[in-house]
Amino acid sequence: MYTPHTPPLSGPPSTDSPPVGLSDRKPNILFILADQVSAPLLRIHNESSPIKTPHIDALAAKSAVFTSAYCASPLCAPSRSSLVTGLLPTKIGAWDNASPLGVDVPTYAHYLRREGYETVLAGKMHFIGEQLHGFEERLTSDIYPGDFGWAVNWDEPDRRLEWYHNASSILQAGPCVRSNQLDFDEEVMFKSTRYLYSTARRPPSARPFCLTVSLTHPHDPYTIHREYWDRYEGVEIPLPQVKIQAEQQDAHSQRLLKVCGLSDEEIPDEAIRRARRAYFGAMSYVDDNVGKLLHVLKECGLDDNTVVVFSSDHGDMLGERGLWYKMSFFEGSTRVPLMISDPRRLAPKYIHQNVSNIDILPTLVDLVNGSLDTRLPMDGNSLVPYLNGNANGMAKYDTVYGEYCGEGTIAPLMMIRSGNWKLVVCPVDQPQFFNTNNDPHELHNLATSTDPAIQEVFFSFMKEANARWDFTAIHNQVLTSQRTRRVCWDALRQGRFESWDYQPNEQASNKYIRSNLPLDELELMARYPPVDAMGREKPRGQAKGIAWGE
Repeated sequence: MYTPHTPPLSGPPSTDSPPVGLSDRKPNILFILADQVSAPLLRIHNESSPIKTPHIDALAAKSAVFTSAYCASPLCAPSRSSLVTGLLPTKIGAWDNASPLGVDVPTYAHYLRREGYETVLAGKMHFIGEQLHGFEERLTSDIYPGDFGWAVNWDEPDRRLEWYHNASSILQAGPCVRSNQLDFDEEVMFKSTRYLYSTARRPPSARPFCLTVSLTHPHDPYTIHREYWDRYEGVEIPLPQVKIQAEQQDAHSQRLLKVCGLSDEEIPDEAIRRARRAYFGAMSYVDDNVGKLLHVLKECGLDDNTVVVFSSDHGDMLGERGLWYKMSFFEGSTRVPLMISDPRRLAPKYIHQNVSNIDILPTLVDLVNGSLDTRLPMDGNSLVPYLNGNANGMAKYDTVYGEYCGEGTIAPLMMIRSGNWKLVVCPVDQPQFFNTNNDPHELHNLATSTDPAIQEVFFSFMKEANARWDFTAIHNQVLTSQRTRRVCWDALRQGRFESWDYQPNEQASNKYIRSNLPLDELELMARYPPVDAMGREKPRGQAKGIAWGE
């Protein structure tokens, strides 16, 4: 799946640039990744938003916040594969939600582990096949299957597969007591906080950690525990701002409506409000969990030397333009939150240049004064110059790219976002060209403009698109990948099925109270903050990192 290539001319700045000031001990990293968070809906980007996220807002107040961050592909697995590798989907064959990531592709977990970090993952990453990709430990399984069952089939473009999104998530929206998502995220949070408490009890010589906490909320289905549903009792839930009739939609949007079972479904306003209310509640649930993680850091004295990153894999249209879920390059689907907090090193600021979540890998490596292997391909750019307020020379990196070859399209669908301009191009569709500053709702397709100045800009974008992507070759690669995976999947379902899903490895003999150590010694080792044999609490400065029983 992975073939080395020459880095693009617009490659990343050198990671040999001076890093932000670091203490002698490398900082810990807490990377919080939520699922399907639409940045334009958040209060940090939209003051009138009714979504209640006080913990995220507080984190933003002490972070570098990127207001124009985009995903590399508006679908879970391709976006995450690109995010962890810093490479665009076409470079790694990340076509759809059943595309495997090559075991020989370095991820940020590989790079940080090479720098001496303990790399740990709790939650969703939607890896297909191999399940670690540089993570030393996974604390949970994944919520989604790690097999080929969700492969797209462009050979049958009119066939709607049973596992695609459908209208039931919207029509059945509302409160619940339990759901798959709640079961999963509660396990993720329990394992994550337990891990953080454990790290606080380690000796000073222990390796720094990079803990990735990947929650599945606020991803559909649109249901949330009544506690969070009730937080929006009496709150005006706004309907989508843009309504477009199905027959007036662009070709890709019409296909999305069909593949999601929405073409012939009239969604009443009440169902739309209930779905959006559940999504808002799910965002508040995510926010509470962000607050919980930050509280544990502070409680354990880890907050002063931990870089905190918050982002998402893609957004959610939530009924805008009549569209739901993701799978398009409209702002609601493809623009994601991205903030980086390091209170001892970084001044809070808003950064408005276009960036991508594939920039996270080189940024993390740069932040810990590590190094990339510059002989290997890297599409992402380090954002540290922005964080340092030293963005001279970064203007040429104000361009990001998106690539989509999943459900709803029948040919490669690509995006170029540069400055205020956005081009969306697919060989079987009319190009779309927007100025998002003048037209934030992307209602006026300037690809057909007769204005000579606009035509000149549009043709320059089209020239870059055709130079960057060989659409015929990519189409053939996608078809070959889909066909080979169907052959394998058809075979693997016959006889005994061997799952690739990750099975967490827990050693019960190393937990809680066991007979291999004296009981008093066990209790002292597990207690935080530590006390001496007389029950006197040790000063926090001495306590942090003490190996109990010494």
